[in-house]
Amino acid sequence: MPKAKGKSRRHKYSYNLNRKRLYRSARRRAAPRIACSHIRHAWDPHKSVAQNLAEMGLAEDPNKAVPIPKKLLGMEVGSDGQQPGKKIVRKPYVVNEMELEASLPEKKSNTLSRDLIDYVRYMIQNHGENYKEMARDEKNYYQDTPKQIKRKINVYKNFYPEEYKNFIASLKPEKMEVQ
Repeated sequence: MPKAKGKSRRHKYSYNLNRKRLYRSARRRAAPRIACSHIRHAWDPHKSVAQNLAEMGLAEDPNKAVPIPKKLLGMEVGSDGQQPGKKIVRKPYVVNEMELEASLPEKKSNTLSRDLIDYVRYMIQNHGENYKEMARDEKNYYQDTPKQIKRKINVYKNFYPEEYKNFIASLKPEKMEVQ
């Protein structure tokens, strides 16, 4: 029976690899990576994940936090006005800050590149609505088809409707002078 190909090769020792650091990091208990800054600042590393989230009023398991109710009438209210299974929230400011941040309107960051805007304006200025002519133009470096050019012009119209109207309005007097 023949040998496997990889077995006869000599194994190379990697001198650049720090084995002490690798061993130490594997032994250390990994802390959870927290994306939200509000949670990160309120986090107590000496407590478990479940305890930290319970103190902040957040749920560890969403299925347990909002279960599907079998009987709505079966829920009894305790003497202090809270439900018997509820825990006390010690850090309510975390949830309040997260709700405030979520309620802020999202900024519209959709923009087109300056090259695409210049390309569309050049094509409209020289060819008007003739997409076949635009496709044969020497400035059509990417060899866009007439449909692709039309799509790019429509994207420009949707992103900058006011700028497009002003551009078209400025083109009309030039065409009248030429005639």
